[in-house]
Amino acid sequence: MTSPLFDSVPGFDQPIAVLKHCHDKIRKQLTTLQNLLAHLVQHGNTADAQQAARAVLQYFNKAAHLHHDDEEQDLMPMLQATATGADAAVLVTLVPEILADHQRMDQAWLTLRPELDAIAAGTGTQLSAHGVRDYVAAYQAHMNKEEGQLAPMAKRLFSAQQMEQLGTAMQRRRGIAPEAPAAAQPDAAAVLAAMRTDYVQSSLSETDVLADPIAQFQKWFAEAVKAQVMEPNAMSLATVSHDGKPSSRIVLIKQFDERGFTWYTNYQSDKGQQLEHNPHAALLFFWGELERQVRIEGTVVKTTAAESDEYFNVRPLQSRLSAIASQQSAPIADRAALENNYAAVSAAIGDAPPPRPAHWGGYRLQPERIEFWQGRRSRFHDRIVFTRDADGQWNMQRLQP
Repeated sequence: MTSPLFDSVPGFDQPIAVLKHCHDKIRKQLTTLQNLLAHLVQHGNTADAQQAARAVLQYFNKAAHLHHDDEEQDLMPMLQATATGADAAVLVTLVPEILADHQRMDQAWLTLRPELDAIAAGTGTQLSAHGVRDYVAAYQAHMNKEEGQLAPMAKRLFSAQQMEQLGTAMQRRRGIAPEAPAAAQPDAAAVLAAMRTDYVQSSLSETDVLADPIAQFQKWFAEAVKAQVMEPNAMSLATVSHDGKPSSRIVLIKQFDERGFTWYTNYQSDKGQQLEHNPHAALLFFWGELERQVRIEGTVVKTTAAESDEYFNVRPLQSRLSAIASQQSAPIADRAALENNYAAVSAAIGDAPPPRPAHWGGYRLQPERIEFWQGRRSRFHDRIVFTRDADGQWNMQRLQP
């Protein structure tokens, strides 16, 4: 009998075999990681080292987490719904262990990834031997546990229909599920309920955050700018009307310091009128590319006229004319009427610098509560909150996700 030149990749009609195939690829990358460590010691950061670092990063950044999701979102829940007796008793202990394994491996990866990024870029030569040893050992023990207990149980308990369900879920997670027949329309509610993204980029501990939340915001804001997040200064502003009805909209922050967070707008707009009746408001920054949120709550005051003048005078000319021409939030007949208002203002002012209208200026939210939120796997997010006491001092606390 002739031996095949290579092992065939199992199809998703054999989902347990696919999981084992994923393990084989993980073991290959773990070997590459170990070889890279030895190579760096002997030869430094060569082209081969950079290629190896890129290969490890590519797999563990883009693919390895899919394997975790297969287990957390499909395999283990299906087993828990099917198993009885001794099998169910095993899962009571085994499932929390595997979830904890995932958390430990994710945390270990966050330590190794910056070093690998630097090696791949040719700017670093350091790779933690302790980190590599722990990461490899954790993954190997974890995979042995799955292959020795989870996989055999699934093969023994799952029906053909359950295997098909598992395989289809794994395909969809990888964006390769076969299209449904034209006559079969997917259930919109089911599609919406199935939408989920696991957050794996970073973590946030009490030792990570700076003691001053404004300084911590500055740090995260600078990282958002460096990461080229789309409009990192965009924030949701939530206000409440005099009759208790909330509303929110996106505005742009223009300054922040120890006094608070500042934006500029029309004082006669809906938000301006709401702040006049109720000065309590909330801000939300969402930097999806970094899987981060910052929630800020406090009391809003107007900036001084001098501050408003200073900012108004550095705005682009068209923006200054728009601020004069628009009665923000008030109804208008159509776009043409709006354009006519702008043209009239532009003609009236001519070449002179347009003055700041009295109804336009800045607001500053004086923070009383600032929460830093870092997305983590399986919705087990990190939340660190600062609250200001009566003496003006900030107190830090972790919140459950």
